[in-house]
Amino acid sequence: MKKITIAIDGFSSTGKSTLAKQLAKELGYVYVDTGAMYRAITYFAMQKQLIKTDFFDKKSLTEVLPKIQLEFKFNADLGFAEMYLNDENVEKQIRTIEVSNFVSKVAEVSEVRSKLVEQQKEMGKNKAIVMDGRDIGTVVFPDAELKIFMTASAETRAQRRFDELQQKGDDVSYEDVLKNVVERDYIDTHREDSPLVIADDAIEIDNSYLNKEEQFAAVLDLVNDVVKTN
Repeated sequence: MKKITIAIDGFSSTGKSTLAKQLAKELGYVYVDTGAMYRAITYFAMQKQLIKTDFFDKKSLTEVLPKIQLEFKFNADLGFAEMYLNDENVEKQIRTIEVSNFVSKVAEVSEVRSKLVEQQKEMGKNKAIVMDGRDIGTVVFPDAELKIFMTASAETRAQRRFDELQQKGDDVSYEDVLKNVVERDYIDTHREDSPLVIADDAIEIDNSYLNKEEQFAAVLDLVNDVVKTN
């Protein structure tokens, strides 16, 4: 079967990673969560006191970028790769609401995007990859055979994210999560470098009223159609 590149873009908390993992497992493809890469750099900046609520030392962050090593390591028990920052497993730490509050600001920095896009392009040079993020179909893989753009209402996405954080035991309010979702949407769509936009040849999926199984089935049909015609 022909191997293709699948690019999944969209707003925060639309279930991009869940869908990408499902597809990668079904197809035997490599899965790359680019959001985890940006979250890891954000977590690093937080640990080094380079970013706070009213402070962001972009210059210092760009200067230390060469010292930041990111790596995905497959966890057989979980069935997917986890994010390692300078040889430390930070998969749990990067999924907090605190990191979510800063990640879009860090992702605005051109030097950060340049570093990560370069790595992402290298990861996908042999195809057979499912990658999700904000600029995969427009910047990282503009020639991807299949591009999906996922969206849902801010309220729906906030409820999903709130439920997920509650299940993890995080002490958050729905109002704070909704505020974070709205703020991230604005930053992601208004940044100068690689803003979140739908590629001209992307297929838009509003999953506000779709469950995971329905969404997966619909996208898998799209994959099979593309493979047959390429």
